[in-house]
Amino acid sequence: MNSNRVLGVDVGGSHITVGQVDLVTRKLVEGKLSRQHVNSKGSEEEILTSWSKAIEPLMEGDKSLVRMGVAMPGPFDYENGISWIGSTQDKYEVLYGKNIMELLAGFLGIGPKQIKFKNDAACFLQGEIFAGVGKGYTSAIGLTLGTGAGTAYYHGVEAHDAGRWGDKFGESIVEDHFSTRWFAKKYLEKTENQLSGVKELLDLEDKDWVREVFEEFGSNLGQYLNRFIEEESPEVVIIGGSISKSSDLFFPAIKRNLNEEYHKIPLLKSELEEQAALIGAGSAWYKESF
Repeated sequence: MNSNRVLGVDVGGSHITVGQVDLVTRKLVEGKLSRQHVNSKGSEEEILTSWSKAIEPLMEGDKSLVRMGVAMPGPFDYENGISWIGSTQDKYEVLYGKNIMELLAGFLGIGPKQIKFKNDAACFLQGEIFAGVGKGYTSAIGLTLGTGAGTAYYHGVEAHDAGRWGDKFGESIVEDHFSTRWFAKKYLEKTENQLSGVKELLDLEDKDWVREVFEEFGSNLGQYLNRFIEEESPEVVIIGGSISKSSDLFFPAIKRNLNEEYHKIPLLKSELEEQAALIGAGSAWYKESF
């Protein structure tokens, strides 16, 4: 591989996505992207084989020169590469307590030190700081709103997982309010049907109750952000994840519910979207490379 290029890997619950990241241009290399379905309830060998099938086609040239950053959901020992994802997360239980760094390196025929793991929400925020809407800011907080609720913070060095998904909010926790499961609950109440994804709601955008649902979502998120902002004092707030694609429907409600002193803090939608985690994961090698 070109010495300026590293692999950015994003491990999800049902897919793995891999791209070549150019650390000079801070962009994904055109045409160098791979995506593979993963059965996260499968065996260890099945999971690692699926991951390898996505990664290996982009490992060009001398394998000893490959450098890889992996955006991985938690709980996970990122420094040592050990998975603590268990039954609570309902995925990858078979990998619990195992050294994924060594296992994956073995499957790929590379050394464990050629792989760096980082929390997926932190990778999202790192990607936006490195190459997206967060460029130039010295502090930031980020949220990824999708099947789960990821949170991260950045204070001038690198982004870190804030681990706030389990914070108490309302009658339950943050993740219950700021993920697709919250929309699914509202949809079931209104229609008595199951929701396949938030995009399904957007097709009903003209209905008053749909607008009210997004208004309530934004109001709740604004109230929660008051707490997050107070504790981290960011220069910018960046929102990503699949739900952020409908930001026009809930960003105004967020702003109306922020404390007055926070109104000047920019509230920004992700620019890189799905690429953010890949670029953020790859950028873990930036300081060593330059």
